[in-house]
Amino acid sequence: MSVSFAQIKESTPAVFDQGCGTRVVLDHIMSKWGVLILSSLSDGTHRWGELRRAVDGISEKMLASTLRTLADDGLVHRESLPTVPPHVEYSLTPLGRDLMERMLPLMEWVADHADGMLGRD
Repeated sequence: MSVSFAQIKESTPAVFDQGCGTRVVLDHIMSKWGVLILSSLSDGTHRWGELRRAVDGISEKMLASTLRTLADDGLVHRESLPTVPPHVEYSLTPLGRDLMERMLPLMEWVADHADGMLGRD
């Protein structure tokens, strides 16, 4: 690890404190659905139905809400193409790709260790 949590807190006073915007961002990107949607989009552009299938168990309402939040945060790009029927594609923005370069190693670690941690080995 190149930097410690203490170093981050020292360099940016009040970061991650209650009421700090960093907590809101953490909630958006580290929520169960946020992580899974971002991870799915790290493989490339997806349409709505593709994302719904890729993120097993998510409701339409939660998918819409989470995509809207991630787009508002500047992590996901939504492109509505002028076709009939409507064709909407979702992809990561440069900021989203930067985030996922850092998050995918964590996702790999979770995939490698989850069963052992939950006693399912």
